[in-house]
Amino acid sequence: MTIDAHVGARIRQRRIALSLSQRHIAELIGITSQQWNKYECGINRVSAARLYQIARVLNASIAYFYEGVSQQTPQQAPAHQDRLLEMTRHFLKIRNGKYKKAVSDLARALAGR
Repeated sequence: MTIDAHVGARIRQRRIALSLSQRHIAELIGITSQQWNKYECGINRVSAARLYQIARVLNASIAYFYEGVSQQTPQQAPAHQDRLLEMTRHFLKIRNGKYKKAVSDLARALAGR
């Protein structure tokens, strides 16, 4: 994975964690949804000025987007990470303690433990 792809993946992770759509973010920074998608996929390199805008909109530090990059091999996010972030976001919205326990028990049962 290239550094551009790593930064794009981190941008995507942050956007999903905040429950924001590509279209909404693109509008906030004044680009098209297609351009935003190219940033997330690592197809187009994010300039320093654009990364600054993105960091402000996503309420993250510039360093956040480079976390996990090593000199030798940038880390690749697990394929299931988007689902995990989404599940976590939904779980945190559950207010009833019994429901949270039921969801946790269900996940444990499905995992075979």
